[in-house]
Amino acid sequence: MTDKDALLKELSQLPLLHGAFKAAVIRVDDMELDKSFRDLCASNACGLYGQCWMCPPAVGDIDRLMEEVRAYDYALVYQTVGDLEDSYDFEGMIRAKKESYVLAQSIRKAVDDLHISRTLHLGAGGCGVCTVCAKRTNEPCRHPEHAMPSLEAYGVNVSRLANAAGMNYTNGVNTVTYFGTILFSV
Repeated sequence: MTDKDALLKELSQLPLLHGAFKAAVIRVDDMELDKSFRDLCASNACGLYGQCWMCPPAVGDIDRLMEEVRAYDYALVYQTVGDLEDSYDFEGMIRAKKESYVLAQSIRKAVDDLHISRTLHLGAGGCGVCTVCAKRTNEPCRHPEHAMPSLEAYGVNVSRLANAAGMNYTNGVNTVTYFGTILFSV
């Protein structure tokens, strides 16, 4: 086994050690990128469009962001699954999303400890690092080293990402699934 193979294997297991439901390393070439996913952000269903430094339009031009994704070789894809009381359990969805943010930061630190020279961490929905993004108070990002843009803001088709990683996009009745990805090259 080469050093590269060992690193890829270690990375594929790392999120599981931190509590992820599933994880896999895939080639970035297997990710589908499409500008139209930015339209999901612009529809403002989550209420963060224009309200978060890591969301559109502040996060940047979609063509530039998709080009940035393509500049990496691999993607460490991981998912979290939260249980809900029923399909209307909004509080459960919020709780599961917060848990996914905590997990994402734990995984980020573990990957950073591996000293991979350059990474890009993308997550589910808005950043989530701060309770209220500094964008709302017209201040610069308070934690740029921890801030995490959304997969959709970068044009990632998350359902196809799940498929490419051998994961389900949804994981059953009364559950909510969130995805995170760390892009890297070796």
